[in-house]
Amino acid sequence: MAKKKMTKVEEPIVEETVVVEEQPKVEAPKIKAKPKNTWEVKDRVYYLTSKQKPLSRSIKSSNIFWFDEEKGYERELKYCENQRTVFVDEMKGDQRLSHIVFRNGALFVPKNKTILQQLLSKYHPLSGSLYYEYKPAEVAANQIDRLELEADAILMARQIDIDTAEAIMRVEKGSKVSNMSSKELKRDLLLFARKNPSLFLELANDDNVKLRNFGIKAVEEGVLKLSNDQRYFMWGSTSRKLMTVPFDEHPYTALAHWFKTDEGMEIYSNIEKRIN
Repeated sequence: MAKKKMTKVEEPIVEETVVVEEQPKVEAPKIKAKPKNTWEVKDRVYYLTSKQKPLSRSIKSSNIFWFDEEKGYERELKYCENQRTVFVDEMKGDQRLSHIVFRNGALFVPKNKTILQQLLSKYHPLSGSLYYEYKPAEVAANQIDRLELEADAILMARQIDIDTAEAIMRVEKGSKVSNMSSKELKRDLLLFARKNPSLFLELANDDNVKLRNFGIKAVEEGVLKLSNDQRYFMWGSTSRKLMTVPFDEHPYTALAHWFKTDEGMEIYSNIEKRIN
């Protein structure tokens, strides 16, 4: 008798799903960074602001106060060489007061005297008024700014036409420019640009300066007249009034402003033809 073949029945694979509960995120505690000590340890020199340099000049080293914004009140300051702070409320033990003396208008403080340096640079109420700290980097930066400004002014002065040069120098020299040659004007313009570059650049870019000069030339050549009380501008030939000068305003400044109005522009064109 034939044996029956047994069929193996495979059991179904059941996949188990594991549910993982999401854990709440826990933020790491924020650690407050300690303020960095930005004080640079180096030798420092302080100078009196006055041009006079006395043989010796002492300043207060006690009974002075500085307002502490973080604490919200004034703190007493005192310079004692045997203390590690200038704040009286932080001092410990005896307080041996030390003097602060400028010699020949200067005070050199070596880098090992940090407490005195900080008192003079950060806390003393006379800093910036009676004396100042010499900072070579700031001096160099200011000199660079001045030199660049001077170079810009001289470059512009070289390119300016003679009429603009006359307008600018009239502000500096007044009516003398009427008798100056073009070479003299150019020379004085370059000297003015080097001596006072900021004022020169301001005047060179100010349209009113040119209009003022135009008005002055019109009066000098008799095309316009300014009344004796400097209240009116009139035609030179007919004495017909053109404009009234506002109260407390310079006549030629008022005329320059008036040239920008519709009526003034027409008169400007008329005057320009007569002068040229």
